[in-house]
Amino acid sequence: MRLLILGATGLVGSHVLKQAIERDEIEYIVAPVRREINSHTKLYSPIINFDQVTSAMLKEWNVDVVICALGTTIKVAGSKEAFKKVDLEYPLTFARCAKEVGVETFVLNSAMGANENSIFFYNQVKGNLENALMDLKFKSLCLVRPGLIGGERNEFRLGEVIGKCLLKIFHYILPKSLRINPASSIAKVMLEAAIEQRAGIKIMTSDRLT
Repeated sequence: MRLLILGATGLVGSHVLKQAIERDEIEYIVAPVRREINSHTKLYSPIINFDQVTSAMLKEWNVDVVICALGTTIKVAGSKEAFKKVDLEYPLTFARCAKEVGVETFVLNSAMGANENSIFFYNQVKGNLENALMDLKFKSLCLVRPGLIGGERNEFRLGEVIGKCLLKIFHYILPKSLRINPASSIAKVMLEAAIEQRAGIKIMTSDRLT
């Protein structure tokens, strides 16, 4: 299998990349990035401009499956518009280009509460992306919806740190859907979905990611 990983330098994406390299089922990995990353014999990591993605690029990479772990926050992005570009426009552009060149399996790291009608902008964007991906009619589409993600990020997120501390304190009395989801567990579920390529739309909720 030839795999495209989007967001390979992020918290979840880096775990996807590490695990994918170790899987015998995956013979080749493409991980487009903005900055250079460690090399591997199975890995091709072109430095690209994410504003200039085309179907010709996807055709050249010749992948079978896409795993998307692209994501940021409004604070890090700097504005709602910049956040929307990373969390909606980039993934959707890759998805459309992949579909155009014959890719039929797409796995997305979305979010718990993803809903285009949500009162929260973050969840609206995630919901809009999910709906747009469904409209593309991939043969196999897996939407992974974690809650708070456990692991070390490159950037500091105060709200997330506070949330994780509280969830750790009450871990054993909380329902599974409200527990911290380790990035490695999310990555494993995404990778299994990519390898399995089960027909239809599959939604993995946070209680299945602990």
